[in-house]
Amino acid sequence: MLEVTGIGGIILLGLAIWAIVSIIGSNASTGKKVLWCLLVLVLPLLGFILWFFLGPRSSQMNA
Repeated sequence: MLEVTGIGGIILLGLAIWAIVSIIGSNASTGKKVLWCLLVLVLPLLGFILWFFLGPRSSQMNA
């Protein structure tokens, strides 16, 4: 089992929060949002990597 502690854990937490905020702000259906959020929460590192390459993006664009 992979255990992330210290600065790595803080970084992973920040990335997971960023992913969840982006998922919630996306135009995906509610069901897809729930599934993506669960994946990121249950499997933080793998879930983030999968979301980064395959998941929905936030509909808001940064100016």
